[in-house]
Amino acid sequence: MKFWRVPIVMDLPPLLPRAEIRRRLERIFPEGIDNRNYVIREIAASTVFVMLYLGAVEGAGYYIRPDQVVRMSDEQAARTNDDERLRWRNSSVSKGGSGGWCAKNTREPIRDETLRYGLVQLGAAVELTDVPTTSSKGRYALSEPFADLFRPGLAGEDLDEAISKWQRAALSASAQARLRLLQNAAVETRQGVLVRFPNGETRRLPPGPSSEITRAVAEEFAPRFLSHPGVLWVSESRTKETFRDAQLLRDLGIVIAVDRVLPDMILVDLGEAGEGPLFIFVEVVATDGPITTDRRKQLLTLITSAGYAEEQAAFVTAYLDRDHQAFRKTISSLAWGSCAWFLSEPDNLITMHSADRVERMRDLRF
Repeated sequence: MKFWRVPIVMDLPPLLPRAEIRRRLERIFPEGIDNRNYVIREIAASTVFVMLYLGAVEGAGYYIRPDQVVRMSDEQAARTNDDERLRWRNSSVSKGGSGGWCAKNTREPIRDETLRYGLVQLGAAVELTDVPTTSSKGRYALSEPFADLFRPGLAGEDLDEAISKWQRAALSASAQARLRLLQNAAVETRQGVLVRFPNGETRRLPPGPSSEITRAVAEEFAPRFLSHPGVLWVSESRTKETFRDAQLLRDLGIVIAVDRVLPDMILVDLGEAGEGPLFIFVEVVATDGPITTDRRKQLLTLITSAGYAEEQAAFVTAYLDRDHQAFRKTISSLAWGSCAWFLSEPDNLITMHSADRVERMRDLRF
């Protein structure tokens, strides 16, 4: 029998410090989780603490309001015996008053971001849907399995196993697949990352996220989005050149000079008979360096100087994940007329359409 199954008036859940709750949230929700920032930041840790503090756990019969999180303070949080907690549970729903953890204007972010579009959507919390919006009653509680992850005695391998079990049960199949891809990419070996190119050749790149993204572009992106793919060029910052398909470059009349400003990768789609080649310039972004408008113009000269048309070029910035800091940091600088691709979601592209390419929404062909 778990600790919140006993009558709540007799026994409330034991508590972890808010800082430890936040550390566990970061482990429970690794990179790759939708709206991850909503559920790992300090305001999320405050919300989980208050829900545990007040015994708002599924099945216990009590639900919180977002403004109760706003009213929590260090002084109140230090009062951890059941009588003090139950007394505050009653007084915290009265009008007026404020705490020290959250500003009054954070009630809406707690409700919408942390709870509705964060913990509730991820299966970590439940929301009563039959409570009128004008009601003063609470409507949010932690799910029972999720609350169990914050038991003070749970640690080490037991905590790891409990988190993995919860993720397998609560997260969608697509979210779990996304996590597996990211976790695989995070594994580094002394031998580095082995990349297999479409022509069958292999190269070993230094360990790290950039190399994992490069491998995914060659092995996952190219066969998905190109009909007859080839990799013309791969550069690595320390060696300037890691791979080039010299014969294919000669056949296409492309000259690569390592002293020029080059992309991380150049792919080609040779297409069907009678079709001209399509050149795909790829920037691999683990931290910075996307395809910007200026970068796009510079890269175009690599094919226009060889006699190809601008329409025979495509531009892709490759990332680990949509929720990764690198994407959030650089999305505003992505060039119109380019795409973003993610290792964690290999079947999808974000396309930055320009007005001359899309006159009507139906042209997007959703």
